[in-house]
Amino acid sequence: MRKDTKDIATPQASVEDLAALLHARGERLTPQRMFVLEVLQEGSGHQSAEEIYERTKLKYPYINLATVYRTLTWLRDQGLISETDLGGGHTEYEALAAHRHHHLVCLACGGRIEFADELVAPLAAALREHYGFEPRLDHLAIFGLCRGCRAQT
Repeated sequence: MRKDTKDIATPQASVEDLAALLHARGERLTPQRMFVLEVLQEGSGHQSAEEIYERTKLKYPYINLATVYRTLTWLRDQGLISETDLGGGHTEYEALAAHRHHHLVCLACGGRIEFADELVAPLAAALREHYGFEPRLDHLAIFGLCRGCRAQT
């Protein structure tokens, strides 16, 4: 179950801050969870589970890929990371304490355009108002055609 992280989801949130929040919630903080969280916090941008695994293995050589996947799912459910498929069937992960953003992904050239979280706020409000649905819009990918590819068709 996802937890509210608005109080810590800032670029300044350290691994220690996140660990304290999780501990206060009564969550179990294993060394594996801490190492994966550190790798995500230290990373820049989107990372695959395999990339996270390779970087985590440098700090904790006994970790395995299955543990990394379980930890990523747990961190996502805690509301601390996003899990997004930006095309090609590859899931990517990113710490949410970094700047929140979303992507436009071109189906023709594969290009990605990042856009601000503020643009999805009206969508979230409309979904709440019309359907009584609380959306989880942590990291949205919208697929279509970029300006350059549209001009070519």
